[in-house]
Amino acid sequence: MLVDSHCHLDFPQFAAELDAIVGRARASGIGTMLTISTLWSRFSDVLAVAERFDNVFCSVGVHPHESASEGGVGVDALVTASAHPKVVAFGETGLDYHYEHSPRADQLRSFRTHIAAARETGLPVVIHSREADDDTIAVIEDEMTRGGFSGVLHCFGSSLQVAERFVALGLYISFSGVLTFRNADSLRTAAAALPHDRLLVETDAPYLAPVPLRGRRNEPAYVAHTAGELARVRGVSVETIARETTENFFRLFAKATPPATSS
Repeated sequence: MLVDSHCHLDFPQFAAELDAIVGRARASGIGTMLTISTLWSRFSDVLAVAERFDNVFCSVGVHPHESASEGGVGVDALVTASAHPKVVAFGETGLDYHYEHSPRADQLRSFRTHIAAARETGLPVVIHSREADDDTIAVIEDEMTRGGFSGVLHCFGSSLQVAERFVALGLYISFSGVLTFRNADSLRTAAAALPHDRLLVETDAPYLAPVPLRGRRNEPAYVAHTAGELARVRGVSVETIARETTENFFRLFAKATPPATSS
């Protein structure tokens, strides 16, 4: 079994065939999916997808792109929403200095709000960091002094040295289809060297379809290609990667329940 630890099943690209997409994931051995919130104003749509399928869980939160328009969501609101049995994480939150669709001050404030909710509840935080590694690490280090929390760097795209700094803070690293791209040698170096108990795989669907499907709309079934590349660069079997990343997912997202297996 594999887990797609980060996808966006509420997005309009999936609306017309959501049942078929989840069915294809099941048929490809994807036992669990985590669909990620990006807008507080659309959280009900995210939750509805998770409620519709027994093997789909969700997060609650505000993407850094939206932190100016929706960054007023407070800790109490996030914590209240997280009481739902299908909500297993906060985010995605973090810092994006590539696009800067929201001012950095709003992104930082929203990021700290999500971390505070994670600290209060014990649920992990799903972190987006793009061209903001130093500030992301600085925020995490500072917030750790106020009390521990867990989390994952989703769609990791930086160096081994940066990944090791996140791992040293107790965080997990999730690899997307970018790992399969031709120009991703530095990312493959990181993937090969990190501890096995800190690795996750994801699609970030509908974005970033892996080779050999690059350019198509991504979907959870395609996480198998990323897992295959992760196995190749680490010199282990796909079965080993499936077991390790699945165990890591349910350790981090401990509120999520593994699918029932037949005896």
